[in-house]
Amino acid sequence: MQAPRSGRPVRLREVVDFLDETLLVDKFRDYGVNGLQVEGSPEVDRVVTGVSANMDLLSRAAEAGADLVIVHHGLVWGGGIDRVTGALARRLGFLLEHRMSLAAYHLPLDAHARLGNNVGLADAIGLAPERGKFGDVKGHALGLSGRWPEPVSRDDAVGRIAATVLGGAPPRFVFPFGPETVRMVGLCTGAASDLLPAAAAAGCDLFLTGELAERAGDLARELEITLVAAGHYATEVFGPRRLCDELMMRFPGLEARFVAVPSPL
Repeated sequence: MQAPRSGRPVRLREVVDFLDETLLVDKFRDYGVNGLQVEGSPEVDRVVTGVSANMDLLSRAAEAGADLVIVHHGLVWGGGIDRVTGALARRLGFLLEHRMSLAAYHLPLDAHARLGNNVGLADAIGLAPERGKFGDVKGHALGLSGRWPEPVSRDDAVGRIAATVLGGAPPRFVFPFGPETVRMVGLCTGAASDLLPAAAAAGCDLFLTGELAERAGDLARELEITLVAAGHYATEVFGPRRLCDELMMRFPGLEARFVAVPSPL
């Protein structure tokens, strides 16, 4: 049963314009479309955020009475939609049936200096606020580098990541080829193992990402850097979570909440 509505609805276009401007979408060339992807109800008073626009998330958003779903991984990628079949047809049909809008922010949400996935991950593992940037992705340095207040052992570094990002579970993959003492940490959320050479060049002893390419393990060995893969999903919850607080602060009365649909990948 849905909770009763509260507050004054906000125009959909007003919310999307705010997000587009805040996340600087015009500055990014991306792998997919940023901003509004599916238009539903013209007014919004409930927002659900999540990592990926899969049916689990959309179903739970509908149960919550959401008017707008905001995700990191949307439905429109590459050259756009050339046919509406299979899973895409079911997801689009569900959104349209429930008059729910869908907005997606990919690289802009990774990169944002305050709301982004990368800064959220860096904060979560406790890196000091002074951070550098490295690693070009479509014209933007997405990787962040930083230090803990004191150097730690390699094992302790992996343990901190497990405790703060994975709820105590071990990372899926650890290639322990870097120094035994970790002074500088580099990170980039999602599938960013191709930034490994840039992290090594930036002086990082350990590089943390979500998902690995097959070549990454051998590269870590040759570059003598420790590589940790904590999961694509687990490293990209931070931006969607932070968007909730940002929207409720900007639009008093608007309800926004993050809905977790965990993935082991």
